[in-house]
Amino acid sequence: MSSRTVIRGGLVVTASDEIHADVLIQDGRVAALAATGTPAAEAFTAERSEMGAPPPEGWGRVIDASGKYVIPGGVDGHTHMEMPFGGTYAADTFETGTRAAAWGGTTTIVDFAIQSVGRSLRSGLDAWHAKAEGNCAIDYAFHMIVSDVNEKTLKEMDLLVEEGVTSFKQFMAYPGVFYSDDGQILRAMQRAAENGGLIMMHAENGIAIDVLVEQALARGETDPRFHGEVRKALLEAEATHRAIRLAQVAGAPLYVVHVSATEAVAELTRARDEGLPVFGETCPQYLFLSTDNLAEPGFEGAKYVCSTPLRPQEYQAALWRGLRTNDLQVVSTDHCPFCFSGQKELGRGDFSKIPNGMPGVENRMDLLHQAVVDGHISRRRWIEIACATPARMFGLYPKKGTIAPGADADIVVYDPHAEQVISAETHHMNVDYSAYEGRRITGRVETVLSRGEPVVTEREYTGRKGHGVYTPRATCQYLN
Repeated sequence: MSSRTVIRGGLVVTASDEIHADVLIQDGRVAALAATGTPAAEAFTAERSEMGAPPPEGWGRVIDASGKYVIPGGVDGHTHMEMPFGGTYAADTFETGTRAAAWGGTTTIVDFAIQSVGRSLRSGLDAWHAKAEGNCAIDYAFHMIVSDVNEKTLKEMDLLVEEGVTSFKQFMAYPGVFYSDDGQILRAMQRAAENGGLIMMHAENGIAIDVLVEQALARGETDPRFHGEVRKALLEAEATHRAIRLAQVAGAPLYVVHVSATEAVAELTRARDEGLPVFGETCPQYLFLSTDNLAEPGFEGAKYVCSTPLRPQEYQAALWRGLRTNDLQVVSTDHCPFCFSGQKELGRGDFSKIPNGMPGVENRMDLLHQAVVDGHISRRRWIEIACATPARMFGLYPKKGTIAPGADADIVVYDPHAEQVISAETHHMNVDYSAYEGRRITGRVETVLSRGEPVVTEREYTGRKGHGVYTPRATCQYLN
């Protein structure tokens, strides 16, 4: 039976428009929009009753969004559910992590499947499919981490692009784990230039950082704050510059993940001014947190250990400016949560053993709305960097990332006036602390639809594991 939903009376905000409109949803997709109060909008619900009779059984539902925003569901292009790292695993499973994402207004994640050194890309991808299938509350897709570049894996890249895994992450950091040298990076970039794939780069000079780590520990500098001090901004900038030039040699586009340093933004800006297809992502932790958090007393700073690391507070201005000028295009979370108790504590007495990663998949949309309230970005830019551009960057648009006829009905009714306090007491991520504990923000998700199905209904969870489906992707649409 056809299912229908009408969202009435809200301000529909997309990356390109703001309009007071009603939204008609049929069979999981947006069917039409019409200005609120017009005959076209009234026609959406005209069949609901005749002469006061109740609506026909199975007609659908009407959601009142008066005084609220109606926005596309968020697209988080950078998550790590169930990721193995440093002898432990990220605390969120695909079940708990996608449920938390939905609570925060995100309706699609792109997670990272991992190729182990010596194994095929296919075996890594199959392992991640097995983790996610039947467990997700929202739709999901995969990038592929390429840890071992050789003739076989280069050929596999072509096959993966054909079946909708169209982006490949490489690391200039973590020697002995994920690290690729410049020759391996160049070969993968050359392959991507041929097959239409997008290379994503963790840009830090890991070889140099390991020297600084060893020296710091020898000096007895073991506290969490030293994690930020050894992973120097200049080494992020150097690696960013090197990745850009390797991509230029290969004739390939480049997407630099979790940009945190002013100097790295400058490298991206320079490359884009040269007309190169180079893109940058930052994350809420770099926009809202700083080395002050890493230096919290006792071992509390361990909660904020991630790579790239948090930077001094004055770096935030360059990141916000980059988001306004479009030298940075996307805000993703790099959600990779480890509990303070029993996981982050693995690094007591040695900051290099603290699992790198922070929780955030539930907080991104709200924190970026706070940035609208604070005047850093506009409403439409909020939707652009959190929904539309990640969808375009990773080949999901306009199925995801917008509200338009034919798009999946991944829609959030958002209350811009509600106030909340972020806390581990009330969040839904499977982790025992919040990186934003006690932070007061304005704006809150009220109702979330995924392909027309209610996942959160007026602040109650009504979703289910297994609703979310794997979504193959086209190649990068941001180049078009």
